[in-house]
Amino acid sequence: MKNIVEMNHITKTFPGIIANDDVSLALRTGEIHALLGENGAGKSTLMSILFGMYQPDSGEIIVNGNKVEITNPRQATELKIGMVHQHFKLVDTFTVTENIILGVEEVVKGAVDKKKAREAIVQLSERYNLNVDPDAKIEDISVGMQQRVEILKLLYRESDVMIFDEPTAVLTPQEIEELMEIMLELQKEGKSIILITHKLGEIKRVADRCTVLRKGKYIGTVEVADVSIPEMSEMMVGRKVDLDIDLKPIERGDVVLSVENLSVESSHGNHDSVKSASFALHSGEIVSIAGIEGNGQRELVYAIAGMMPIKSGEIVLNGENIEDKSIRYRNTHGISHIPEDRHRDGLVLEYNLAYNLALKKYFMPQFAEKGFLKFAHIDKYARDLIQSFDIRSSKGPDSIARSMSGGNQQKAILAREIDLGSDVLMAVQPTRGLDVGAIEYIHKQLVAQRDAGKSVLLVSYELSEIMNVSDRILVIHDGELVGEFKPEDVTQQELGLYMAGAKRGNKNETI
Repeated sequence: MKNIVEMNHITKTFPGIIANDDVSLALRTGEIHALLGENGAGKSTLMSILFGMYQPDSGEIIVNGNKVEITNPRQATELKIGMVHQHFKLVDTFTVTENIILGVEEVVKGAVDKKKAREAIVQLSERYNLNVDPDAKIEDISVGMQQRVEILKLLYRESDVMIFDEPTAVLTPQEIEELMEIMLELQKEGKSIILITHKLGEIKRVADRCTVLRKGKYIGTVEVADVSIPEMSEMMVGRKVDLDIDLKPIERGDVVLSVENLSVESSHGNHDSVKSASFALHSGEIVSIAGIEGNGQRELVYAIAGMMPIKSGEIVLNGENIEDKSIRYRNTHGISHIPEDRHRDGLVLEYNLAYNLALKKYFMPQFAEKGFLKFAHIDKYARDLIQSFDIRSSKGPDSIARSMSGGNQQKAILAREIDLGSDVLMAVQPTRGLDVGAIEYIHKQLVAQRDAGKSVLLVSYELSEIMNVSDRILVIHDGELVGEFKPEDVTQQELGLYMAGAKRGNKNETI
């Protein structure tokens, strides 16, 4: 089978880091080729080079037997190479059709021929069983449907090579299965696919071959059918990885946080994002909230953390109502928060690591006196946390947060929040976009908090993660808590039905 794309001896450096160090990859015509590696391994950089977003320092790219220089994404599109980014590149207020033709509009007599484009999109949608409404606005359709729009963009541009970057991060089990089927159908049509994913089960499900990168270097390419999931994990991180959590039996303690009939208004639109939600967290347990992204999880956590006002209801922390308390008060009286968006809400990206680690303590006597910071104390505190939580960066406490890998940024936030010693740790998508080594580490830290008698509220869109580390599971749909389960009493498929709103009403108050 001939190669449609060859990337030979690609090297790409950024200040202080070699992102790709003499990396080679060959994509065969009509294959699904997985690209696997830890955070910072160089996967996205390599694919950004193929899509024309970066140019390599050295090496060559061959497409259909011809050596090419891809200097921008438009040139990649002309070479029939397309990319579905992890964060979709869609305009919320545009229709599906308008998004798909954006940048490649066909103009007739000075006007965009939307009718002809719409007809072509309908035909593509039917041919590939994508079932997308061409007239719907992006803001009105699900995340899963938005991803199908991204796929239609590539099909409309007649891409032969399709790059998928972490495509299942925000999908339900049913949507993931549908996407896998779509990818296999695209393969049958002769498309060649590169799949970047941390989910080894997905690689086993659809990929023919897998190329592994580690710390910017090429480790090897394997036939997926010939290797096990543990073997792929070991290739990726260089050691054996154990993601199976054995939750030791522990008797949960008193209620430390209770939420009663909590309603939160949406930040856009005249409706409530959270609708009369009630639940309680006990010491010594991990309670997970399962749901499709955008069903009120963000607003619920923001309300508890004090980052959004509530419309009605009560939030009680250790017997004290805190609805009107400041964010700092909640931080210093028992609530830690690992936010979903580590860049927007978790870190000051232009600050160094030391300042980020001290963000929630800098005003305390340990670090400040008469309005002046004690820089030596902050530096020592940061070095202690860096060692305790194995936070890796090029310049230690002086490293700028923006320059660090996603996994180490997340470790920094985890270290800061755990060191607060809070009774309640809220962790929202704590492992999103991380490799299996970092996921293993963070899961063990969450369980250690639970075993130390703390209460952990985990919000995750990964059902395997929820099933693995939870004592109890709450399901949220359209702002309402619609079910409560123990993980041993429910399947992922059943949880998926509750998440999608197809089932509801089994909330068991006695669990």
